[in-house]
Amino acid sequence: MNLKKASLIIAIILIIDQLSKIYIKTSFRLGESVEVFSWFKILFIENEGMAWGAKIPGSYGKIILTVFRLFAIVAIGYWLLDVIKKNKPKVLAWAIALIFAGALGNIIDSVFYGVVFDGSYGQVATLFAEQPYGEWLKGNVVDMLYFPLYDGILPEWLPIWGGERFVFFEPVFNIADTAISTGFGLLLVFNKKAFPKEEK
Repeated sequence: MNLKKASLIIAIILIIDQLSKIYIKTSFRLGESVEVFSWFKILFIENEGMAWGAKIPGSYGKIILTVFRLFAIVAIGYWLLDVIKKNKPKVLAWAIALIFAGALGNIIDSVFYGVVFDGSYGQVATLFAEQPYGEWLKGNVVDMLYFPLYDGILPEWLPIWGGERFVFFEPVFNIADTAISTGFGLLLVFNKKAFPKEEK
């Protein structure tokens, strides 16, 4: 893979990711959902922290997380350039490009969304609002893809969780998250091709 192709992949993912987030943010109230299929819904939530909603505690936790993400994206970008320059396996370049695009997509939310959107609680947000909801580096990541493949009550005979409501797959995510997960998936599935052993 050359740099031009990698840049095109990254640009396409970023455009789709950001357009979908802007559409959701300016069309849905926080918590609002639309059922596409019984197993797929568009559900607008905002993630204030890391994956699965984890947070760094304290008033500066969000800034620390965003700054860490900025350093991480620089390191991933350098890795991608090195892989392309040394003509390493295509699957490795694909994986890193996907991870880079996804990480950058969520960083854009964290860095800019707090100062370009107003709040979504009880209202549809406005882009380039006069009174934005946050500050630089303190934006929330927009998530909207929800796949409740199973949503029901577990059988009573099951130990511990019997009789309780169970949802699979419960996390809500976005296009950027999908790109990151796909990139890591490629590294796991094609590990030997991505990191071939050098012959001595």
